[in-house]
Amino acid sequence: MRANRLRELKRSGTPIVNAWLSIGSAYAAESIAHQGFDSATVDCQHGMIGFDTAITMLQAISTTGAIPLVRPSRNDPAEMMRYLDAGAYGVICPMISTREDAETLASACRYPPQGTRSFGPARGLLYGGADYLAHANEEILVLAMIETAEGLSNADAIIQTPGIDGIYVGPNDLALALGHAPVSESKVPEMVEAIESVRAKVRSAGKLVGIFCSNGDGAAQRVAEGFDLVTPGNDATLLRQTMALAASTARS
Repeated sequence: MRANRLRELKRSGTPIVNAWLSIGSAYAAESIAHQGFDSATVDCQHGMIGFDTAITMLQAISTTGAIPLVRPSRNDPAEMMRYLDAGAYGVICPMISTREDAETLASACRYPPQGTRSFGPARGLLYGGADYLAHANEEILVLAMIETAEGLSNADAIIQTPGIDGIYVGPNDLALALGHAPVSESKVPEMVEAIESVRAKVRSAGKLVGIFCSNGDGAAQRVAEGFDLVTPGNDATLLRQTMALAASTARS
């Protein structure tokens, strides 16, 4: 089976730079994945993307060296199994707040006896290889998002759940849950402490810890702080910023 390079990068201590795709376009996904990212996540929660479009985006990412990941709309086993069957090599699942949530997530992404994933990896075989079934449990990456107050309080139990490979911090929802505005993670002491607490716990457990960042500078800072995987903004936001700057520069 094709090796999941993200696991290799984690073992070697090399930072993972992840693209975030919210625009439902295979061409955009392919263009972005060619820019040197280690992985590219198709955002099916807040992105303007349906299942059929997600498949074309996963195919486009697969023309590059970036590892294709998906954020499903929710912790729904049937939905996650479909994305894995479509060739996603990992899941970043939103709103994991309890040990039970984490167990549901892990089980859906692992074949028996480790989990309850149903067999039928149609495109997974094409991307992963003919021996997909024998190695999928070892290669597929399962990340639980901690982004609620309940998730924060249950962080230890979520992190220790078997089958969970790591944690991805959702700072904007976590800020809202704690009574603060989004994009306040570096300005509010409570947010700084909460994020660092999660990071330290995940690293202590030897698992992968990732986080969404507003831009490249923020991502670089998170790498310096000890995060394994960073996302330097999403495609739609970066597109708006770049086009606004171009328009402003032209009019100047």
